Amino acid sequence: MLPILTPDEMRAIDAWAPDPVEVLVERAGSAVARAAVRMLGGTYGRTVNVIVGTGNNGADGRVAAQHLAARGVKVRVFTVAACPTRLPEADLVIDAAFGTGFRGTWHPPDIGDCRVLAVDVPSGVDGLTGTAGAGVLAADHTITFAALKPGLLFPPGSGLAGELELVDIQLDVGVTNAHLVQRSDVAGWWPHRIASAHKWDAAVRIIAGSRTMGGAAALAAAGAQRSGAGMLHVSSPGVEMAPYLPLEVVQRSLPASGWADEALSTLDRFHAVVLGPGLGRNDEMAASTRHMTVNTPLPLVVDGDALFALAWNSEGAAALLNQRHAPTVLTPHDGEYQLLTGAAPAVDRIAAARRLARDTNCVVLLKGAATVVADPHGRVLVVTAGDERLATAGTGDVLAGIVGALLAHQVPAFEAAAAAAWVHGRAARLGPTVGFVASDLPGLIPRVLAEL
Repeated sequence: MLPILTPDEMRAIDAWAPDPVEVLVERAGSAVARAAVRMLGGTYGRTVNVIVGTGNNGADGRVAAQHLAARGVKVRVFTVAACPTRLPEADLVIDAAFGTGFRGTWHPPDIGDCRVLAVDVPSGVDGLTGTAGAGVLAADHTITFAALKPGLLFPPGSGLAGELELVDIQLDVGVTNAHLVQRSDVAGWWPHRIASAHKWDAAVRIIAGSRTMGGAAALAAAGAQRSGAGMLHVSSPGVEMAPYLPLEVVQRSLPASGWADEALSTLDRFHAVVLGPGLGRNDEMAASTRHMTVNTPLPLVVDGDALFALAWNSEGAAALLNQRHAPTVLTPHDGEYQLLTGAAPAVDRIAAARRLARDTNCVVLLKGAATVVADPHGRVLVVTAGDERLATAGTGDVLAGIVGALLAHQVPAFEAAAAAAWVHGRAARLGPTVGFVASDLPGLIPRVLAEL
């Protein structure tokens, strides 16, 4: 996992650093120079323009300029205050104008089609939220120090940062509560079947789907199957038999209303429950869904219409969820988050996920271009494995099934949610760039697991 620190947290660490600022600037500037040389492919005959401000970022840029000049690069340094509207031609521009503490607007010069190396964050990107003004120089590569900044992980900042490089400048960041998930983390969390494994060792009960949204149950089931669930029983209340479900699934009928007690009586051999995808939103369905949520003794994934049911009641979602004792994962997108809380997620998405996790005493998987997983104690994992291919109907149902399979394997809810989001995103990246649909995802999961 790579640490993530807010700009305020980073400033506090800088202030308490035992090394003088000059030493830290020298380390950072040297790292910028090395990155520049890699981007240039050498130093002979190369020209670099460096834009510097008055803060530490500017100081890093000046040190980088000195190192590059010492290696024979032709270097031009432009201060923000005296920067021309168009820079002369060069092989690379180093953006060291402003850091994470920038406020206001900046009008960068015209650099033509020159490549850009940004120092810490692209100037003009909010280091906390990723929001940005219209004038940011889009970087091909951003080199940041000690820890990642949230603004580099959330759009539009993530799209303006280009390739990210995290450099250790020997700053002790201590114990951090937010991290970016890496492949090696998922490999460590993912369960492995032992030689004596039995199909009932990781059994998942799914209550999802309806007459008009049967595909949701099928997608959740397929996600769970491909992620290691050994036994799956699926119920779509009011639907007797669903021909669209995977062949290996056991179908169990439930009445269209008042089904919760009957469903609760079927959980004796199961290890996790997935509740909500495509269930429907009528009052009777919502009432049964709430009853099932509160009384399920097993680890539970609450997705889709189950989130709606929790929000659409006089007690409020938090009051109901705080009655639960087993691990619980909520999987809202922005609209469902607003239903649960009364307001859309703030631009600080890490803070938004933390708040909902604390209020509900659940693990929250807040979906987005960067997915945020938060637990009630303030720990956060950010997942950036996916891309825009996931913005299609049904992908969230597959994700709910993956989480359910991991919970059934007794993976802790926090890690299960993050690992599921990572595998889900990586699987999407293996799919076609055009014409990708949710039913493509389950078949790609085994390829991701083989990579792990």
